[in-house]
Amino acid sequence: MSAESTPGPGIPGGPGTNGSRNSAKGRRRKPRSKRHKGLLIAAWTTAGIVVLGGTGAGYVYFKLNGNIKSVDIDSALGTSRPTKVDNGSENILVLGSDSRSGKNKKLGGGADDGSARSDTAMIVHVYKGHKRASVVSIPRDTIIDRPECTDTKGVTHDAANGVMFNSAYSTGGATCAVKTVESLTDIRMDHYLEVDFSGFEKLVDELGGVQVTTTKDIKDSESHLNLSAGSHKLDGEQALGLVRTRHGVGDGSDLGRIQLQQAFIKALADQVKHIGVFSNPKRLYDLADTATKAVTADSKLGSVNSLMSFANGLKGIGSSNMSMVTMPVRYDPANPNRVIVEKSKAQQVWTALKNDRPIPKAATEGNATGEARGVVSSGRE
Repeated sequence: MSAESTPGPGIPGGPGTNGSRNSAKGRRRKPRSKRHKGLLIAAWTTAGIVVLGGTGAGYVYFKLNGNIKSVDIDSALGTSRPTKVDNGSENILVLGSDSRSGKNKKLGGGADDGSARSDTAMIVHVYKGHKRASVVSIPRDTIIDRPECTDTKGVTHDAANGVMFNSAYSTGGATCAVKTVESLTDIRMDHYLEVDFSGFEKLVDELGGVQVTTTKDIKDSESHLNLSAGSHKLDGEQALGLVRTRHGVGDGSDLGRIQLQQAFIKALADQVKHIGVFSNPKRLYDLADTATKAVTADSKLGSVNSLMSFANGLKGIGSSNMSMVTMPVRYDPANPNRVIVEKSKAQQVWTALKNDRPIPKAATEGNATGEARGVVSSGRE
């Protein structure tokens, strides 16, 4: 089975599409409809592993609680934010990030300068009743106007026009990332979750690897990945290479990589189920210890108890009632390696989420697309 599925924008069973930018060589691809399942499992899987460890003895609770890093987004951003819509829904900004130092220097391929960047950004919208959800991926190379923002150290960063989306995180961290997303969407982010690259690698190793099947060879020297077509049990380093590769598959686009990430998350969820994590206290603790060290959350989620409550409210959402789209974008006429927001279509997406409604099909059609669908699937299907 591939990462493709039937759920559509906002409502399971409807058609949906993914957008992507073109390759680093400037090639343009004909848009085509794409339907995917399960990226939301990324947040659920991480949160679930984290919080279940909190049901143990006092030492375990305090140990895990001490692992979790938190950031006080509300205090840093103040009151100049979109109004919370009280309709029973929730919006969570989920980022995958890496620092540019220590262990992550090797994993991220960057300079050892202590800086950081976000490689993956998703708005997870949980509908009223917590039975279904939509995920909107934001391409990191989207050209946007970044608002002025103040980071958690009290440093104010000037606004900037015509910059890449992921510059928000590298400039001012989590608070500037949230501020930028809220400026872009006019939607209040209720929560923030961030997963670190090195922690992701360790998590996969704690699981004993993840089984995947590839339909073609994937080779990318930049992400240290060399997989032949067929079945593989990826260790943490290989898994990280897979979810980070851009040049080894499809048209080389950043959003082609997003499609690989979706497929891998499905395989990760299958692996968790296969090894019986929740019936093995020792393995569960080891996973929880690793996961809590990898997670940064907003202060409202920054404890085992809070994460437990959060995850319990989401456990009813499975891959069959999730849908995923990419923020509507088109190629930037000034730079074919960047994308710009399709404002009218994007507004349809934001309006739907603010009103807790399905994302309209029209908003997801005719956008820039990627070429990596179906290359990777769960090896246990």
